[in-house]
Amino acid sequence: MAKFELKLPKMGESVAEATITNWLKKVGEKIEADEAVLEIATDKVDSEVPSEVSGTLVEILFQVDDVVKVGQTIAIIDTEGGNAPVESPKEEVVEAVAQIEKAIEVVKETVQTVAPVEVDFSASEKFFSPLVKNIAKEEGVSIAELESIKGTGKEGRVTKDDIIAYVKDRANKPAVLCGSKSRTGCC
Repeated sequence: MAKFELKLPKMGESVAEATITNWLKKVGEKIEADEAVLEIATDKVDSEVPSEVSGTLVEILFQVDDVVKVGQTIAIIDTEGGNAPVESPKEEVVEAVAQIEKAIEVVKETVQTVAPVEVDFSASEKFFSPLVKNIAKEEGVSIAELESIKGTGKEGRVTKDDIIAYVKDRANKPAVLCGSKSRTGCC
């Protein structure tokens, strides 16, 4: 049985909701495509809402004088001719949604508990400013990567702009996976 959700159509940029003033069709009645199903009123205009499909009206979701937002489903039309009400979600679907929500929570917790990569700058013979070290630490740049950056500062030192440019460039390149724990995936 094919169900069609009749939604409150958009009626202009500034119109966000409408009040149902009259149902022209009752549950169980046949409806033809483009036939008016109900009347609505907004602060700007009164109008009829036509059906986009032919079928049988099987469920009315709002009553007269209810306020409905644009895009909300207001009625259900069976396009194959039955009179059965819309079925509620199956137990399997509800269970699957619960499992997905639980998995999302686990991922959120995992992401929040990942510690930043520790970089031992004492292993390098080169001088790096505290700012460059902090940026490298936050971005997970290894000491080997940091030493490979061509510095534009005095005596070839790596500047803030050099490390930022390196990080941006690195983000645009695909990671090579080799089992390393560094963010770039390089060994």
